[in-house]
Amino acid sequence: MKKYLLMLLSVFTMSFLMAQERTITGTISDAETGETIPGVNIVEKGTSNGTVSDFDGNYRLTVGDGATLVFTFIGYAAQEVAVGSRSVIDVALALDVQALQEVVVIGYGSVKKSDLTGSVVQVGERELNKGLVMAPDQLIQGKAAGVQVINNSGQPGGATTVRIRGNASIRTGNQPLFVVDGVQLTGISSKPGTNAGDLGTSPTSNPLNFINPADIESIQVLKDASATAIYGSRGANGVVIVTTKKGKEGSVSVNLNSQVGFSNVLNEYDILDGNEYRAALSDYGLTGGDYGDNVDAFDEITRTGITQNHNVSFSGGNADGTYRASFGFFDQEGIVEKNDLRRVTANLSGTYYFLNDNIAGVDLGLIATNTIEDGPAVSTNAGFRGSLIGNALQWNPTHPLYNNDGTPVVIPQFGNFTNPVALLDAYHDRANATDIIASITPFINITDNLTYRLNYNVTKGSGTRRARIEGFLNIQGIENRGLAAFNQKNYINQIVTHTLNFDQEIADGVNLQVVAGYEFQSKKETETGFSAQDFIIMQDADYTNFFQNSTTDSRGVFSTAPPEQKLSSWLARGIVNISDKYLITASFRADGSSKFGENNQYGFFPSVAFAWNLHNESFFSTPFNDFKLRLGWGQTGNSEFEAGAAQERWAFGQQSIFLENVANPDLQWETSTTINAGIDFSLLDYTLTASIDYFTKETVDLLFQQTVISPGPSSLYWINLDGKVVNSGLEIALNYEALNSNDMLLEIGANVSFLSNELTEYSGANLEYGQLFGQGISNATIHRLEEGQPLNAFYLSEFDGIENGVTTLKNNGERAYVGDPNQDVIMGATINFEYQDFSVNLAFNGAYGHDIYNNTLNTVVPIGNLGTRNIAADLLSSNQESTANPIAPSSRYLENGNYTKLNNATISYNIGAIGDVIKNARVYITGSNLFVITDYTGFDPEVNTVNTRNGLPSYGIEYIPYPSARTIMFGTSITF
Repeated sequence: MKKYLLMLLSVFTMSFLMAQERTITGTISDAETGETIPGVNIVEKGTSNGTVSDFDGNYRLTVGDGATLVFTFIGYAAQEVAVGSRSVIDVALALDVQALQEVVVIGYGSVKKSDLTGSVVQVGERELNKGLVMAPDQLIQGKAAGVQVINNSGQPGGATTVRIRGNASIRTGNQPLFVVDGVQLTGISSKPGTNAGDLGTSPTSNPLNFINPADIESIQVLKDASATAIYGSRGANGVVIVTTKKGKEGSVSVNLNSQVGFSNVLNEYDILDGNEYRAALSDYGLTGGDYGDNVDAFDEITRTGITQNHNVSFSGGNADGTYRASFGFFDQEGIVEKNDLRRVTANLSGTYYFLNDNIAGVDLGLIATNTIEDGPAVSTNAGFRGSLIGNALQWNPTHPLYNNDGTPVVIPQFGNFTNPVALLDAYHDRANATDIIASITPFINITDNLTYRLNYNVTKGSGTRRARIEGFLNIQGIENRGLAAFNQKNYINQIVTHTLNFDQEIADGVNLQVVAGYEFQSKKETETGFSAQDFIIMQDADYTNFFQNSTTDSRGVFSTAPPEQKLSSWLARGIVNISDKYLITASFRADGSSKFGENNQYGFFPSVAFAWNLHNESFFSTPFNDFKLRLGWGQTGNSEFEAGAAQERWAFGQQSIFLENVANPDLQWETSTTINAGIDFSLLDYTLTASIDYFTKETVDLLFQQTVISPGPSSLYWINLDGKVVNSGLEIALNYEALNSNDMLLEIGANVSFLSNELTEYSGANLEYGQLFGQGISNATIHRLEEGQPLNAFYLSEFDGIENGVTTLKNNGERAYVGDPNQDVIMGATINFEYQDFSVNLAFNGAYGHDIYNNTLNTVVPIGNLGTRNIAADLLSSNQESTANPIAPSSRYLENGNYTKLNNATISYNIGAIGDVIKNARVYITGSNLFVITDYTGFDPEVNTVNTRNGLPSYGIEYIPYPSARTIMFGTSITF
């Protein structure tokens, strides 16, 4: 009996379960064309149960009773359908209007992405680089065609070199203009500089460090003049627009993001260890130089650095206003001992509406940051004994670093050289900087189509720096004297902008969008400093607390206050859209600047661009989902050079006054003219998208500072050089969604740029610059400005090998153009893979077709060190080089700079909701700067040691920089 009851119960249960399930079939089509759509995702809502439509748009899915189906496909609006009692459900998907009308922020406004006529790249939060990122410019490394971001050193907070479509200027700035939430930044770091004699001038920090990357929602890069001309004299090098996160309507949302990780040295120079050094001494028949030990000085001054990064944000609002507040704490230990950076940030923003129907309102924004940095003795122009890294590389590995009592050796037995450990102990450097961006923007909707906005913003920075070197250090000018310095820096930048925005359909199918305005900007900057030596108390004391304890004659003081910079501007832009087919954009800006001569104070910067949405034409019937042609022309200016360049300026010395700069009333703008032609298209139901741009950019009236020719006064003089810098190139960006099933996604993105740079129509002097450093080559230069050559081309004697132990040179050592530091090709690539709640993201970047001069190899670890200091390992070969071979610059030290780098890798798991409190949780691990493929023998081919001498630049030269770091971070993100 029991057996039959069990059988009956089983049948009943199976019948019940079958009654709870239903098989649904149907066909999915385009709501407008009626064509079937393959590859549509169909998922039973609230489950992982799903399928994909076949080639004919058909699908079959078994679901539970009371199920709801969710249909999603790229380019179409998602649709939910309750199953009910049906077994056949056909669905017509509509185009996602919101996606097609995606808004892109441009200068003084925004436009629909489909209405863009210029070369603009938008990088959303999802695409931005992850991991250990200190500043906004590092977020877009490898993400935009034609945009190169180089980390000048591995030091926490170190400066970066950003180039959009190459170098175009000789003496003035090549960095783009950065705009944060409409606020144009100055490019000034609030961290004061300091000069410690033989220890060199400490490099500046990244002026964008006070912007917390966790607050950034998207970054737009404006590349061609038709997009940047609205910024006039500040747009010649491109514009990077940073948009921070804002509050949204709804209940309060709290997000907590926390990261902890560690960093170590990415690559090291290949130098000898103690045993290898002893073997080299034996091979060369040298009887001295072996002190019996085996030490690694570089390892002694480096470490595994710990980093923690914590951010919390609160946001919410309603129809009358929204708000967002965020706070961040960042603490990074550098991979060099005694190097730490701590940053605290706050970001407050809100939008509030007033009056009937919310016709008026105000936008508010405040970013405040405090940064404290303890720096090591690492500079870009130190003497051969003043660099911490250089001393560690050349320390004799057979000589102990410490005395028997544990104190550092001060004067080693192999000569009066600097022990890097003693330098670590003796050098103390702390900078404290505070930066603020504040803005208020009241606005009123005069009509439904006309809005007036008044924006006032102020960017303010102030910093102090206390540095001291203890007197026990055996460096000339420091030993038995000590040194203390205190520097203070302040800047303030204020901008007032009035704009009228008009947006209306003025005729059937014709829409007009206009912005017009007036802007006034003023900028002031001051810096003061005090130094002293010969303190009575020499050990274990902070000299900067009692400068009065120094000798009177040793004290030095300076202060600088460049003329206030003022810029008065009128601007306008109009965009005409005819039937979503024909787009015309024209802009104009007039800038009047206090920097220029009284005869040329105003510059005029026009632009015009056309676009044709060919896919909206009735005759256009191809596989393309979108197809747009673009053509643009425009002019921009460059005023990124010192204030008062056109004016007569006097400088104050100790009890003296002298003429520093001779006036030039005819000094005018450096002007760039750009022509850009582009194609944007998508294929395969929007799964493949691409942009291709060709550009040519010509820069004339090159700004240059030279010494006044005798019999004039001994001072400097700014002029406009005859000549033209021509940059041209081809940029290609592709994104492909290779796979998109119900629980799996694979996206691949790549961009590549082919760039060319040349100086033409130049008839001036063949100016030599790009100074090298180190023993034996002081004041040597390796760049030369010449007609027909690229900017910063390497001009060197050609190395012809080692013969009889001595360097031989081609053509009797006559110098020639032997290399180019400008990259011919730059690239970036991303791979994003998702499977259910797991995701993997990889980001690569690279540069090719350029050279790097290894000044470190040339002068820090040459063969002549053998017997006293260390040498590079690859100097030991069958063709034995003589230790008496003189140091000289040549193409021997010019290396191929090609590299491919895994810049970022992230693995994450989305946990989802936890209970009623946690709405979503995610855990992840991120690696930054993981590995590099290169033949370059230095620390990192991604290098630019900035050594400006007398205003002249250097580019593509490595001189004992702070090493690059590899970082692994573990993180979690929780939303409440």
